[in-house]
Amino acid sequence: MERIVMYTVDNQKDTISFKDVQGQHITAVERNVLVLGSGGREHALAWKIAQSDRVSRVYIAPGNAGTAAIGTNIAINIADFQAVKDAVLQNRIDLVVVGPEQPLVDGIVDFFKNDNELKNIKIIGPDKKGAQLEGSKAFAKQFMEKYGIPTAKCFTVTAENLNDGLNYLETLEAPYVLKADGLAAGKGVLILNELDDAKSELKEMLSGKFGSASAKVVIEQFLKGIEVSMFVLTDGTNHIILPEAKDYKRIGDGDTGLNTGGMGAVSPVPFVTSDFVGKVENRIIKPTIEGLKNEKIDYKGFIFLGLMNCGGDPYVIEYNVRMGDPETEGVMTRIDSDFAELLDKCAQGKLNEAHYQVSPETSVTVMLVSGGYPEAYKKGMKITGLENVCPCCVVAHAGTKLDGNDIVTSGGRVIAVTAHGKNIEEAREKAYHNAKMIAFEGKNYRHDIGLDLMNYHA
Repeated sequence: MERIVMYTVDNQKDTISFKDVQGQHITAVERNVLVLGSGGREHALAWKIAQSDRVSRVYIAPGNAGTAAIGTNIAINIADFQAVKDAVLQNRIDLVVVGPEQPLVDGIVDFFKNDNELKNIKIIGPDKKGAQLEGSKAFAKQFMEKYGIPTAKCFTVTAENLNDGLNYLETLEAPYVLKADGLAAGKGVLILNELDDAKSELKEMLSGKFGSASAKVVIEQFLKGIEVSMFVLTDGTNHIILPEAKDYKRIGDGDTGLNTGGMGAVSPVPFVTSDFVGKVENRIIKPTIEGLKNEKIDYKGFIFLGLMNCGGDPYVIEYNVRMGDPETEGVMTRIDSDFAELLDKCAQGKLNEAHYQVSPETSVTVMLVSGGYPEAYKKGMKITGLENVCPCCVVAHAGTKLDGNDIVTSGGRVIAVTAHGKNIEEAREKAYHNAKMIAFEGKNYRHDIGLDLMNYHA
């Protein structure tokens, strides 16, 4: 292998000229990638993209203390599309990866397409219409019904047909599932055991409990089974199934306490057999992609399938139009291919040309959270011990920032620690051993991530 001893950048031509030990010049096109977002998902995406030989620089907007160590943070508000445009042009960005759902729902892909200076920039994510798969529960349910995709039966309620909604609840058996139609920061789904409570909560939701997100509510039949998150990367025609994961949403051990954004994850999942994957592909993924085509939706990006395994048959609980969090933190560590190449081919509509390989090892991710989360919690707590974490683990920052020379907490979910092993037990041991190395005031985490899967039998 040639050893490069000198390089120079030509800003006008977007090229980098390298000189090897023999004095020979090598010129390569500069490839700069911008990841939008500031959480653990975005840190994991940027970490994986930065490993690519195809990528010159990785930028993260706005990023966090962890992303600052692997790329360049850009302090902008990603809801301000003009600020995003300026960052893309100033930093000669070749590919944009949209981490969170809100910019997609707000139409950032359409903004790029309709701007003469941005229309040739590759971007990962669906257009605004496609983003309704996550942005509107009612849209997603109508889409699934239209294209025969297995899901729970449901009824959509607004203030105008409240009585019909109350009557529909009486036709269901407990527990009762109420979903705010719009985005509610992961808090818009209620599962209630008593009919009277369900009726009361339905009225409160329609009265603004989750703001405009619950002006429309989807009442859904409760599906009994075990959940799994599956992820698809599609260019609108071709697709790749990324590693699946099971996440843990409740704050307490044994799935107790309040729902959170996710306390940990395991990948792969024992009950996701080749037979189950085949059912998901044929009954859900292919009809979904065909449906998107039929609806003339431009979709180049991720489809997150929140699935319920009901006796070996998959049903869609929800679509998301981006990767999950904290699942991404574990999933990225299992992809053995050049992830930047996958994204580049996806954006070009050539995903069928990409090389794709997955590690057979198991990953376990443990999320360290602030004391009091998911309710009130303190910020600005100094984080120590990061340097003591074994290189065998991948640490993704979810809610951190730099305060001078210190790294401090800036959110409820703070740091995700991911470890690999030949099985769940080995990966758990490594992840928990290293999670203990990190300290900050009020640190909390679940102690049972993956335990339910260790002795799982179908």
